[in-house]
Amino acid sequence: MMKNILLLLIVAINAYFLVMFLLDINKNKKKLKQEKADGRILPFTSFIMFFLSTFGISDFAIGTVLYPKLNWVSIKKLPGTLNTECVIPVAVMALSYITAITVDIKTLIVCIVCQVIGAYIGPYFVVKLPEKVIKQFISIGLIIAAVLIVAGQLNMIPSNGTATGLTGGKLILAGFLLFIYGALNNIGIGSYALTMVTVYLLGLNPVAAFPIMMGACTFSVPIGSAQFVKFGDYSRKITLFTSTFGVLGVLAAVFLVKSLDTYMLKWLVVIVLLYSAISMMMAKKEED
Repeated sequence: MMKNILLLLIVAINAYFLVMFLLDINKNKKKLKQEKADGRILPFTSFIMFFLSTFGISDFAIGTVLYPKLNWVSIKKLPGTLNTECVIPVAVMALSYITAITVDIKTLIVCIVCQVIGAYIGPYFVVKLPEKVIKQFISIGLIIAAVLIVAGQLNMIPSNGTATGLTGGKLILAGFLLFIYGALNNIGIGSYALTMVTVYLLGLNPVAAFPIMMGACTFSVPIGSAQFVKFGDYSRKITLFTSTFGVLGVLAAVFLVKSLDTYMLKWLVVIVLLYSAISMMMAKKEED
Protein backbone atom coordinates (compact mmCIF):
# COMPACT_ATOMS: atom_id res chain seq x y z
CA MET A 1 0.00 0.00 0.00
CA MET A 2 2.72 2.49 1.04
CA LYS A 3 4.78 1.61 -2.02
CA ASN A 4 1.82 2.36 -4.31
CA ILE A 5 1.32 5.72 -2.61
CA LEU A 6 5.02 6.45 -3.04
CA LEU A 7 4.84 5.64 -6.76
CA LEU A 8 1.81 7.91 -7.19
CA LEU A 9 3.62 10.74 -5.39
CA ILE A 10 6.60 10.31 -7.73
CA VAL A 11 4.29 10.73 -10.73
CA ALA A 12 2.56 13.73 -9.14
CA ILE A 13 5.64 15.72 -8.10
CA ASN A 14 7.39 15.16 -11.42
CA ALA A 15 4.24 16.11 -13.31
CA TYR A 16 4.24 19.36 -11.33
CA PHE A 17 7.82 20.08 -12.39
CA LEU A 18 7.06 19.15 -16.01
CA VAL A 19 4.13 21.60 -16.18
CA MET A 20 6.25 24.36 -14.60
CA PHE A 21 9.10 23.64 -17.04
CA LEU A 22 6.85 23.60 -20.13
CA LEU A 23 5.26 26.90 -19.10
CA ASP A 24 8.73 28.42 -18.74
CA ILE A 25 9.75 27.04 -22.16
CA ASN A 26 6.64 28.54 -23.76
CA LYS A 27 7.33 31.87 -22.10
CA ASN A 28 11.01 31.96 -23.15
CA LYS A 29 11.05 30.48 -26.66
CA LYS A 30 13.34 33.20 -28.00
CA LYS A 31 15.89 32.71 -25.21
CA LEU A 32 15.86 28.94 -25.79
CA LYS A 33 16.71 29.39 -29.48
CA GLN A 34 19.60 31.68 -28.58
CA GLU A 35 21.27 29.12 -26.31
CA LYS A 36 24.59 27.69 -27.54
CA ALA A 37 23.87 23.97 -27.00
CA ASP A 38 23.90 22.11 -30.34
CA GLY A 39 20.53 20.50 -31.10
CA ARG A 40 22.18 18.06 -33.54
CA ILE A 41 24.44 16.58 -30.85
CA LEU A 42 22.16 16.83 -27.81
CA PRO A 43 20.01 13.76 -28.65
CA PHE A 44 23.12 11.54 -28.58
CA THR A 45 24.72 13.05 -25.47
CA SER A 46 21.38 12.92 -23.63
CA PHE A 47 20.78 9.27 -24.53
CA ILE A 48 24.29 8.11 -23.58
CA MET A 49 24.44 10.17 -20.39
CA PHE A 50 21.26 8.74 -18.92
CA PHE A 51 21.88 5.25 -20.25
CA LEU A 52 25.03 5.25 -18.09
CA SER A 53 23.31 7.06 -15.24
CA THR A 54 20.84 4.19 -14.92
CA PHE A 55 23.79 2.03 -13.84
CA GLY A 56 25.00 4.58 -11.28
CA ILE A 57 27.55 6.44 -13.42
CA SER A 58 26.77 10.02 -12.42
CA ASP A 59 25.12 12.21 -15.06
CA PHE A 60 26.20 15.15 -12.88
CA ALA A 61 29.84 14.14 -13.36
CA ILE A 62 29.47 13.69 -17.11
CA GLY A 63 27.55 16.96 -17.54
CA THR A 64 30.05 18.87 -15.41
CA VAL A 65 32.83 17.80 -17.76
CA LEU A 66 30.93 17.95 -21.05
CA TYR A 67 28.91 21.17 -21.01
CA PRO A 68 31.61 23.70 -20.09
CA LYS A 69 34.07 22.06 -22.52
CA LEU A 70 31.54 22.40 -25.36
CA ASN A 71 30.70 25.91 -24.17
CA TRP A 72 27.02 24.95 -23.96
CA VAL A 73 26.34 26.51 -20.58
CA SER A 74 28.09 28.95 -18.24
CA ILE A 75 29.51 27.83 -14.90
CA LYS A 76 26.91 30.04 -13.23
CA LYS A 77 24.05 28.12 -14.85
CA LEU A 78 25.71 24.70 -14.60
CA PRO A 79 24.25 23.65 -11.19
CA GLY A 80 20.71 24.51 -12.30
CA THR A 81 21.14 22.70 -15.62
CA LEU A 82 22.54 19.54 -14.00
CA ASN A 83 19.49 19.43 -11.75
CA THR A 84 16.71 20.31 -14.19
CA GLU A 85 17.97 18.07 -17.00
CA CYS A 86 17.77 14.90 -14.91
CA VAL A 87 14.30 15.34 -13.37
CA ILE A 88 12.26 13.33 -15.86
CA PRO A 89 14.88 10.63 -16.63
CA VAL A 90 15.44 10.05 -12.90
CA ALA A 91 11.68 9.75 -12.35
CA VAL A 92 11.63 6.89 -14.87
CA MET A 93 14.61 5.27 -13.11
CA ALA A 94 12.94 5.60 -9.71
CA LEU A 95 9.68 4.03 -10.87
CA SER A 96 11.63 1.13 -12.40
CA TYR A 97 13.92 0.45 -9.42
CA ILE A 98 11.38 0.92 -6.64
CA THR A 99 9.08 -1.52 -8.41
CA ALA A 100 11.80 -4.13 -8.99
CA ILE A 101 14.06 -4.00 -5.89
CA THR A 102 13.03 -4.74 -2.29
CA VAL A 103 13.87 -2.01 0.26
CA ASP A 104 12.23 -1.40 3.63
CA ILE A 105 9.59 1.26 3.00
CA LYS A 106 10.42 3.18 6.23
CA THR A 107 14.09 3.41 5.24
CA LEU A 108 13.14 4.55 1.75
CA ILE A 109 10.74 7.24 3.01
CA VAL A 110 13.17 8.63 5.63
CA CYS A 111 15.93 8.93 3.01
CA ILE A 112 13.59 10.57 0.53
CA VAL A 113 12.11 13.10 2.99
CA CYS A 114 15.54 14.14 4.32
CA GLN A 115 17.01 14.66 0.86
CA VAL A 116 13.94 16.64 -0.25
CA ILE A 117 14.38 19.04 2.69
CA GLY A 118 18.06 19.52 1.83
CA ALA A 119 17.25 20.10 -1.84
CA TYR A 120 14.52 22.62 -1.05
CA ILE A 121 16.80 24.76 1.10
CA GLY A 122 19.83 24.57 -1.22
CA PRO A 123 18.82 26.72 -4.26
CA TYR A 124 18.16 29.80 -2.12
CA PHE A 125 21.88 29.87 -1.36
CA VAL A 126 23.29 28.49 -4.62
CA VAL A 127 21.80 31.19 -6.89
CA LYS A 128 23.50 33.85 -4.73
CA LEU A 129 26.96 32.26 -4.94
CA PRO A 130 29.57 33.91 -7.20
CA GLU A 131 30.94 31.87 -10.09
CA LYS A 132 34.36 31.39 -8.44
CA VAL A 133 32.80 29.80 -5.36
CA ILE A 134 30.67 27.48 -7.50
CA LYS A 135 33.85 26.38 -9.33
CA GLN A 136 35.50 25.59 -6.01
CA PHE A 137 32.57 23.50 -4.80
CA ILE A 138 32.26 21.63 -8.10
CA SER A 139 36.03 20.91 -8.22
CA ILE A 140 35.96 19.51 -4.69
CA GLY A 141 32.86 17.47 -5.50
CA LEU A 142 34.49 15.98 -8.60
CA ILE A 143 37.56 14.92 -6.59
CA ILE A 144 35.39 13.40 -3.84
CA ALA A 145 33.36 11.49 -6.44
CA ALA A 146 36.56 10.21 -8.09
CA VAL A 147 38.00 9.07 -4.75
CA LEU A 148 34.79 7.23 -3.86
CA ILE A 149 34.68 5.46 -7.23
CA VAL A 150 38.34 4.40 -6.86
CA ALA A 151 37.62 3.11 -3.34
CA GLY A 152 34.79 1.01 -4.72
CA GLN A 153 36.88 -0.27 -7.62
CA LEU A 154 39.65 -1.38 -5.23
CA ASN A 155 37.15 -2.99 -2.82
CA MET A 156 38.17 -0.57 -0.07
CA ILE A 157 34.49 0.04 0.63
CA PRO A 158 32.50 -2.94 1.94
CA SER A 159 29.81 -3.96 -0.53
CA ASN A 160 28.61 -7.32 0.80
CA GLY A 161 25.76 -6.19 3.07
CA THR A 162 22.48 -8.09 3.02
CA ALA A 163 20.07 -5.85 4.96
CA THR A 164 17.04 -4.40 3.18
CA GLY A 165 16.34 -1.72 5.80
CA LEU A 166 17.84 0.41 8.60
CA THR A 167 16.73 1.10 12.18
CA GLY A 168 17.80 3.23 15.17
CA GLY A 169 21.06 5.19 14.91
CA LYS A 170 21.85 3.90 11.43
CA LEU A 171 18.54 5.20 10.10
CA ILE A 172 19.09 8.60 11.77
CA LEU A 173 22.60 8.79 10.30
CA ALA A 174 21.32 7.86 6.84
CA GLY A 175 18.64 10.57 7.09
CA PHE A 176 21.18 13.21 8.11
CA LEU A 177 23.58 12.28 5.30
CA LEU A 178 20.83 12.26 2.68
CA PHE A 179 19.84 15.75 3.86
CA ILE A 180 23.41 16.92 3.17
CA TYR A 181 23.44 15.18 -0.23
CA GLY A 182 20.20 16.93 -1.20
CA ALA A 183 21.79 20.32 -0.52
CA LEU A 184 24.99 19.35 -2.37
CA ASN A 185 22.96 18.42 -5.47
CA ASN A 186 22.11 22.08 -5.89
CA ILE A 187 25.78 23.06 -6.06
CA GLY A 188 26.31 20.56 -8.87
CA ILE A 189 27.73 17.76 -6.72
CA GLY A 190 25.90 14.56 -7.60
CA SER A 191 24.67 12.30 -4.82
CA TYR A 192 24.99 8.90 -6.54
CA ALA A 193 28.53 8.02 -5.41
CA LEU A 194 27.89 9.43 -1.94
CA THR A 195 24.64 7.47 -1.54
CA MET A 196 26.29 4.26 -2.75
CA VAL A 197 29.07 4.59 -0.18
CA THR A 198 26.54 5.34 2.57
CA VAL A 199 24.49 2.26 1.68
CA TYR A 200 27.58 0.05 1.62
CA LEU A 201 28.96 1.31 4.95
CA LEU A 202 25.61 0.97 6.74
CA GLY A 203 25.37 -2.72 5.76
CA LEU A 204 22.53 -2.57 3.27
CA ASN A 205 22.39 -4.83 0.25
CA PRO A 206 24.36 -2.94 -2.48
CA VAL A 207 21.42 -3.10 -4.90
CA ALA A 208 19.38 -1.13 -2.34
CA ALA A 209 21.48 1.89 -3.35
CA PHE A 210 19.54 2.19 -6.60
CA PRO A 211 15.94 2.61 -5.33
CA ILE A 212 17.24 4.76 -2.44
CA MET A 213 19.32 7.14 -4.55
CA MET A 214 16.86 7.28 -7.46
CA GLY A 215 13.87 7.51 -5.10
CA ALA A 216 15.49 10.30 -3.06
CA CYS A 217 16.58 12.16 -6.18
CA THR A 218 13.23 11.92 -7.92
CA PHE A 219 11.65 13.85 -5.04
CA SER A 220 14.51 16.17 -4.08
CA VAL A 221 15.67 17.15 -7.56
CA PRO A 222 12.25 18.38 -8.82
CA ILE A 223 11.90 20.49 -5.66
CA GLY A 224 15.29 22.12 -6.15
CA SER A 225 14.88 22.29 -9.93
CA ALA A 226 11.57 24.13 -9.65
CA GLN A 227 13.48 26.89 -7.88
CA PHE A 228 16.09 27.03 -10.67
CA VAL A 229 13.30 27.26 -13.25
CA LYS A 230 11.71 30.05 -11.22
CA PHE A 231 15.00 31.99 -11.19
CA GLY A 232 15.74 31.13 -14.85
CA ASP A 233 19.18 29.89 -13.81
CA TYR A 234 19.46 26.86 -16.14
CA SER A 235 19.73 25.81 -19.78
CA ARG A 236 16.26 25.35 -21.21
CA LYS A 237 17.49 23.70 -24.41
CA ILE A 238 19.62 21.04 -22.66
CA THR A 239 16.80 20.25 -20.22
CA LEU A 240 14.29 19.92 -23.06
CA PHE A 241 16.46 17.42 -24.95
CA THR A 242 17.40 15.35 -21.89
CA SER A 243 13.76 15.17 -20.82
CA THR A 244 13.03 13.29 -24.04
CA PHE A 245 16.17 11.54 -25.32
CA GLY A 246 17.49 10.99 -21.79
CA VAL A 247 14.35 9.02 -20.97
CA LEU A 248 14.96 6.83 -24.03
CA GLY A 249 18.45 6.11 -22.67
CA VAL A 250 16.98 5.08 -19.31
CA LEU A 251 14.41 2.79 -20.94
CA ALA A 252 17.10 1.18 -23.11
CA ALA A 253 19.20 0.48 -20.02
CA VAL A 254 16.30 -0.82 -17.91
CA PHE A 255 14.50 -2.98 -20.46
CA LEU A 256 17.07 -3.91 -23.10
CA VAL A 257 20.19 -4.47 -21.03
CA LYS A 258 20.05 -7.02 -18.22
CA SER A 259 23.58 -6.37 -16.98
CA LEU A 260 26.43 -4.08 -17.92
CA ASP A 261 30.06 -4.45 -16.91
CA THR A 262 30.85 -0.90 -15.82
CA TYR A 263 34.28 -1.67 -14.33
CA MET A 264 36.34 -0.13 -17.15
CA LEU A 265 33.81 2.65 -17.66
CA LYS A 266 34.17 3.69 -14.02
CA TRP A 267 37.97 3.95 -14.36
CA LEU A 268 37.43 6.15 -17.40
CA VAL A 269 35.00 8.30 -15.41
CA VAL A 270 37.64 8.67 -12.65
CA ILE A 271 40.19 9.98 -15.17
CA VAL A 272 37.70 12.42 -16.65
CA LEU A 273 36.58 13.62 -13.21
CA LEU A 274 40.13 14.33 -12.05
CA TYR A 275 41.04 16.01 -15.35
CA SER A 276 37.97 18.23 -15.12
CA ALA A 277 38.61 19.12 -11.46
CA ILE A 278 42.25 20.04 -12.14
CA SER A 279 41.29 22.05 -15.24
CA MET A 280 38.68 23.99 -13.27
CA MET A 281 41.13 24.71 -10.45
CA MET A 282 43.80 25.84 -12.95
CA ALA A 283 41.30 28.14 -14.67
CA LYS A 284 40.37 29.65 -11.30
CA LYS A 285 44.05 30.37 -10.52
CA GLU A 286 44.47 32.12 -13.86
CA GLU A 287 41.41 34.27 -13.14
CA ASP A 288 42.85 35.20 -9.73
